[in-house]
Parts: sequence; C-alpha cells; structure tokens
Amino acid sequence: METNKIKQLHEFGQSVWLDFLDRMLISSGQLKKLIEEDGLRGMTSNPAIFEKAISSSPAYDEQIKEIASRQQDNEAIFYEIAITDIQNAADQFAAVFANGDDGYVSLEVSPRLAHDANGTIKQAVALWHKVNRENVMIKIPATIEGLQAIRKTISEGLNINVTLLFGLERYEQVADAYLSGLEDRVAAGQPIDHIASVASFFLSRIDVVVDPQIEAKGYPEMKGEVAIACAKQAYQIYKNIFTSDRFMKLQALGATPQRVLWASTGTKDPSFSDTKYVDALIGPETINTIPMETLMAFKDHGHPASRLEHNLDKAIYTLEQLKKIDIDLNSISNQLEKEGIDKFNKPYDQLLQAIQMKKVFKIAAM
Repeated sequence: METNKIKQLHEFGQSVWLDFLDRMLISSGQLKKLIEEDGLRGMTSNPAIFEKAISSSPAYDEQIKEIASRQQDNEAIFYEIAITDIQNAADQFAAVFANGDDGYVSLEVSPRLAHDANGTIKQAVALWHKVNRENVMIKIPATIEGLQAIRKTISEGLNINVTLLFGLERYEQVADAYLSGLEDRVAAGQPIDHIASVASFFLSRIDVVVDPQIEAKGYPEMKGEVAIACAKQAYQIYKNIFTSDRFMKLQALGATPQRVLWASTGTKDPSFSDTKYVDALIGPETINTIPMETLMAFKDHGHPASRLEHNLDKAIYTLEQLKKIDIDLNSISNQLEKEGIDKFNKPYDQLLQAIQMKKVFKIAAM
C-alpha cells in the first residue's frame, strides 16, 4: 500500500492543518476521516471561509431562523453560528489535542477590529469564553494595534493564532508580543504551561505582488522565489528567538514556542506547481494550513522531504538581491497587510448581508 503523503509530513516534524471549515464537512464524517486516515491535526477558518459556507449552503438556514427569533443583530447571529461549528470541529480534534501539540481550531475576531486594539481584546476574550474549548485559538491580525491585543490576550491565558503576517520585521514583533504576554502573566503569578500560539506567515500573496516587479526589472529567474525565501528566513528567526535565554526562562515554567504556520499556501500562479508552497517548506516544529484543493493535490502528487533549511544561501541571496534592485519588502508587507484586511472585510460584509437575506426569507416563510 502506498504511504500517505500527508502523513509523511509528520515524519519531518510538520503538522498539517486544514484551511477550510463548513458544517457539511463536519456532519458528513469527512472531517473525521481526514483526521483518522490522513493525520489532519488542526483547522483554521476566516471570514471568507465562513462567507462561502453560510452563503452557499442550506445547512445553516434553520439555525439562522432560530437565532433570528430572539436576536436581530447579524454579527451576533454570525458568531453564534460560527461558534457552533468551531465547537463541533474542536470536539472532532479532541483526541489529537490530548496526544500532543496540535488539535487546534481557529476562530477569527471581526476584521472590522483590525486597527482597534481594545475592541479586539474585548471580542477575543468574549469569543474564548463562549467557545469554551481548550483546543481553540482566537485569530488576531498582526497589525500594529493587533500586537497590543496579542500581548494582552496571551497574558489573559488565551490561545492565539496571529494572522495576516507578511513581513520579517513584523514577525519579530509578533514573537516579542507573545513572549511579553507570557512574561506579563508570570509577573501576575499565573501559569503559562497551557498557552499555545502560532504565527501565520502568508506566502503566495507575497509572490503575487513581487513577481511582476521582479520581471519588470529584468530578473525573471527570481520569480516565485521571494515568498519561500521569506519563509526560510522567518524560520531562522524563529529558531534564534525560541532558543534564546529569554525564552528558556519561560520554557522552564512550561511555555511552548510560538510555532510558525505557513498560510496562503494555495498556488495563485498557474505556471507554478500546485504543491509549490507545501513541498518547499517542510520542516520540524512548523505547521502548514492547507486549502482542501491543495491538500488533495499534495496527497496525490506531493513530494514529502525536509527542505525548509535547504538552500539557505539562495534564500539570503534572493532577499539581498531585492534590496539591490530597490524592491522594499517592508513596504510590500505593509501593502499586503492593508489588502489582506480588505480581503476579509469584503466577504465579512457579504456574509452579514447573506445572513440578513436568509433571515428575512425565513421569517417571511414562517
């Protein structure tokens, strides 16, 4: 029997999470099958995923009708629906969670709060208590305001998935926010041995923006190399931070590293392999959250092997070459952060509109 390629990733120390969630996946037994047969170890959601799920499926209609009979606020309705799915998915991963460092399911705060630190903290804490599952992570974007919220929510004992992370400089700030939150909690005399966090580095979108600039400057050989170079450098930063004396003091009290998670790993450019961002970034103590289509592609024709620390010289050269041709990655990461928030705000607004339409239709049909 052929070895399952997804399971093989675990042999190299990488966990596979699914970047997808909907009610039918859970109720049909498909999620259970992915966990048991393919070794799936976690799941992430975002406003775009929920918009597609709720807008396109009748599976949510009855719950919308029931909630609408007592609650008219569409955002409140959405989060009640989302919490149901997150709880059910978290329960599916309970055995994975009990046996190791994985088994987490992520729920995102409203993208409208991306630049509101206090609003993010308030909603993150509220969602954490409402979901009421140890194996849930609350997603907070890596904006400047988000950094404040990350530190505070970590200090409050929440599990946090830092999302919309595009740049190396911001990644270091994210790791610092995590460590600072743990230190704040220790100073308050609270335990830190149950807290988990990941830093979700978005990849394919980097190449979407950078590649046209590279080609325009006459360096086509660098096309498709920048996101992977950034990821490889981020991993080196991760290793330095989480072997530092600062972290060792926290680890002695039970702290775990904030693992890097490769996100946006579906290939956007059809000229690239559909498993490009999975094949290239396999390595220990990392996570890849993979869209369903890419997961199935990797299962069929992926190439499992530890590559995350291969060709580091090439990665360093690529990043140095960008500076020489006046392509500013910090500027690009700021642009991608703004675009990323917009890419979540739009489907979030569409999601609330879809709930309004279903609510009106269902009430009228009663």
